[in-house]
Amino acid sequence: MSEGPLPKEGTAAPTRQAASRAVPFRGGGFAPSSHRAAAWIAFAAVIAAWQFGSSMGYIHPLTLPSPEEILTALADLARSGDLWRHLSASLGRLAMGWSLGTLAGLAVGLALGMFSIARSVGLPFVSALFPIPKIALLPLFIIWFGIGEPSKVATILFGVFFPTVINTYSGVDNVARSLIRMGQSFDMPTRDIVFKVVFPGAMPAILSGFRISASIAIVLLVAAEMIGAEWGVGALVLAAGNLMQTDYLIAGVVLLSLIGLTIGIVLSRLEALLLRWR
Repeated sequence: MSEGPLPKEGTAAPTRQAASRAVPFRGGGFAPSSHRAAAWIAFAAVIAAWQFGSSMGYIHPLTLPSPEEILTALADLARSGDLWRHLSASLGRLAMGWSLGTLAGLAVGLALGMFSIARSVGLPFVSALFPIPKIALLPLFIIWFGIGEPSKVATILFGVFFPTVINTYSGVDNVARSLIRMGQSFDMPTRDIVFKVVFPGAMPAILSGFRISASIAIVLLVAAEMIGAEWGVGALVLAAGNLMQTDYLIAGVVLLSLIGLTIGIVLSRLEALLLRWR
């Protein structure tokens, strides 16, 4: 029986050291990281290009004011005290509506995910009401609660409630059943299974729902404040638009963007705190 071709003259056979060479590790997983410097550089580049275009006359100030004019408008609002009045009114409504809608959504979402009767009865109602545009219900809330604060808070609450329910229900439903059965096998109390197994397992989906509901809350806040509100960022944007004061209008948009950015940072810190087990 032939033992295979011999190595050609001048070529060395594979050595034991080469055969036992370590294979590089390739299983690092998909773990993207954020680079804060890149974000700040991108922001600075966009603002610099915007200011350059405005200074050179490429961008008309009535169409899009320059960053310098927007900063001047914000400074004027701060000096007059109107900036704090608008911000405090908007933040109060946002905090109240988002908190109440989130608490109600968490309770209903957990019930839908854990109990058969609640799922059978509640899920069709949630599926039917979720697609309704919440802004369209604002006139109805005004009829029910009046034109004051309750109608604005109710609009935000209603808009926050449904995405929180959907994400909480989906997160609970996707928890590995083997973990729940393991807890039951070791005679863990139901309360411990809920708070030590189900709730932590559903937390990534719940926090994702928080981000979605926070964005929806800001949109509904602006819509609610444009109807019958004296103070609030939405009222500021509406009044500036009616008077063609685009610098104040964009200043209001910048305030809304800062609110959303702040909420995003807080939620990122919350994720890092609650999802350390990942």
